[in-house]
Amino acid sequence: MNQSVDAWPQLDVIAVGAHPDDVEIACGGTLACLVEQGYRVGIIDLTDGEPTPLCPDPQVRLAEAAAAATALGIETRVTLELPNRRLFDSHEARLMLATEFRKYRPRLVIGFGDRTPMASPDHWQAMQITDAAIFYSRLCKWDEQFQNLPVHRIDAQLHFTLFLASLQLPKAGGHFVQDITGTLEKKMASIACYKTQFPEEKAGVLERVRAAALYFGSTAGFAAGELLLTPRTIGTGELMSLIFGNE
Repeated sequence: MNQSVDAWPQLDVIAVGAHPDDVEIACGGTLACLVEQGYRVGIIDLTDGEPTPLCPDPQVRLAEAAAAATALGIETRVTLELPNRRLFDSHEARLMLATEFRKYRPRLVIGFGDRTPMASPDHWQAMQITDAAIFYSRLCKWDEQFQNLPVHRIDAQLHFTLFLASLQLPKAGGHFVQDITGTLEKKMASIACYKTQFPEEKAGVLERVRAAALYFGSTAGFAAGELLLTPRTIGTGELMSLIFGNE
């Protein structure tokens, strides 16, 4: 018999990161914008991100993550008990994330969309885990693998990137820029909550994040923006609405 999902709030959007702070850096402004628009948004971190050089205890990093979510206006944040530094795309990891998708029943999932050379290999593993979990979430006749939660089909998926390693855009079905002019400062405030990860001597990282937001925003005519990737080519039957919005 299937378990009731009434114990968990239904979310419109879930963003998935390998570690606390991934999502804030990559798409924090977008998530804050969605919250302001009235959508129910959650974050799932696959690991607690520890150990790291300046964090004395994993609970400190989790407290920073909670404060960062509050800065973005997000009430639901889940940390899975997968191992930092040893995160691999496995059947067990896929099941854990897909179970959370079945609990919270999002319409849209946003996650990693590319490798991050010279940074954590966990990011690439997180992309594969997320892609697989979206598929697993909708598989029927397998509910015992997901705490007997009912099947949930996720309608759409987007990818984010942390930093571009070259001047070339990552390969994707499509690219677009989300306007975060009104939520850039919320994004920056959320990242600043991670005091163990971004002490004063690493202030340059925050400057790079802000510079990237200003750059991507400028490419689309906004004061600030975040680059998002689509796995599939975007199409429309309403050309004028796509270009001009609902005037």
